[in-house]
Amino acid sequence: MLFRRRIGLSLWQKLLGFLWPRSGWVRAVKYIWHRVARLPGTPHSIAAGFAAGAAVSFTPFLGLHFLMGFGLAWLVRGNLLASAIGTAVGNPWTFPFIFALTGQVGALMLGNDVTSHVPAWSWGALIDAPVTYLTSFLPLVFPLIVGGIPVGIVVWVLFYMSLKGLLVGYHTNRQQRFKAKRPPLSGSEGRV
Repeated sequence: MLFRRRIGLSLWQKLLGFLWPRSGWVRAVKYIWHRVARLPGTPHSIAAGFAAGAAVSFTPFLGLHFLMGFGLAWLVRGNLLASAIGTAVGNPWTFPFIFALTGQVGALMLGNDVTSHVPAWSWGALIDAPVTYLTSFLPLVFPLIVGGIPVGIVVWVLFYMSLKGLLVGYHTNRQQRFKAKRPPLSGSEGRV
């Protein structure tokens, strides 16, 4: 392979690179921005797709975020690839904050306290009876769903509005740069 490492990364190095980018967070965010901005489509479709992916990240259905993002992006005529990139809003660093926020909003909407139903973490109980122990967390899921819907709607609107404005400016500037680089046609070159 042309651009392969001579010495491959260990599993620990790969995991560490996934959780903390080697090039730094600023460069990683700039890279994602350029990937999103250069996607094919209109600013509306790209912004709607990314916002759909970000909005479904506020639901507790961790294994289904891509599929839910695709479905929501399809409904709002968004870019499916942008929705996949938008699901990166929900990641191991942000999920504790997302679940705390949606849990509190859901508890407020339902009128009960979510923290009173949280079982104490126990490795022994998880190893002895994993199904019983994990089902004790199910009462937390409904408040997360109820709280995730309005928070997801607000997140969708915020991401859509901000990204659409940024993308319109980015595409306009990019077109102007391409026009400036193109040499002007002279009178004799334009005729056939």
